[in-house]
Amino acid sequence: MESVGFTEMAGPRYRLAWGTQVRQEDFGLLFYTMKGPRLYFLSSGALLNADFFGSGLMLEDRFGRSGMRKKARDKIQQLEKQLKLLTEKGVVIEC
Repeated sequence: MESVGFTEMAGPRYRLAWGTQVRQEDFGLLFYTMKGPRLYFLSSGALLNADFFGSGLMLEDRFGRSGMRKKARDKIQQLEKQLKLLTEKGVVIEC
């Protein structure tokens, strides 16, 4: 199985934008923002919880620093795409 080192996958950290709240649901995370009001969904399953935002962790930290399998890397890439969309909508902020 292919694995990749942590330094090759270093990515951004995320925090909630002002006026945004997040809640854990069965499917993943539900975001409420005062810009609307609007609801946004992040299909993360059990991979992320609401405490992730503002924790200073990167997605890769969820899987350990020594390396990760291709399946985990693929899931991280999917979550990164979804988080980029939430960033564009002003729900979360890359830091």
